[in-house]
Amino acid sequence: MITLKVNGRDQQVDADPDTPLLYVLRNDLELNAAKFGCGLGQCGSCTVIVDGKAVLSCVTPLLLVEGKQVTTLEGLGSVAAPAPIQRAFMEEQAAQCGYCIAGMMMRAQALLMRNPKPTDAQIRAELEPNLCRCGTHMRILRAVHRAARLMDSADAASDRSVR
Repeated sequence: MITLKVNGRDQQVDADPDTPLLYVLRNDLELNAAKFGCGLGQCGSCTVIVDGKAVLSCVTPLLLVEGKQVTTLEGLGSVAAPAPIQRAFMEEQAAQCGYCIAGMMMRAQALLMRNPKPTDAQIRAELEPNLCRCGTHMRILRAVHRAARLMDSADAASDRSVR
C-alpha cells in the first residue's frame, strides 16, 4: 500500500510503486480531470501540481510522489465555488474541445502560485509544454491574466478582513 496526499486528503492505494500517477488518479481515485493524452509527457494534458510544481502525471511514478502534496483540478474548486483559475478560464471561454484545459489550468495555477503577476512572455513560456490544437491560445493567455487579478483581489479582500 502506498499513501498519497491528494487534494488535501490521505489516500491509500494498492499499486506498484512504478505505476504512473495518472493511472492511480483516474482509475483508483476516480479523479478524471487530468487526461491521458500521449502517455509520453509530451502533451501536458495530464498535468497536476506536486508540492507547488507542475508535473506530468503520465510519466511520474507513484514512488516519486509518496509523502508529497498532489493537487488535481478537482482540488482547486468546485462547480459551485470555482477557484480563480477555473472561473477565469470559464469567463474568458478559454476552452474549446476542453481536452488540454485541465492541464493548462494546473500549469497556470503553479505559475501564479510562485509569480502572482506574470508577463505574457512568462505565461507563454510556462504553458509551452502543453499542447492545444483548438487555437484558443489568446483566450488562455487572457484567462491567466484574469486569474491573477482575481487572486490579487481575493488576497486584498482577505487582508482587509484580517485588520
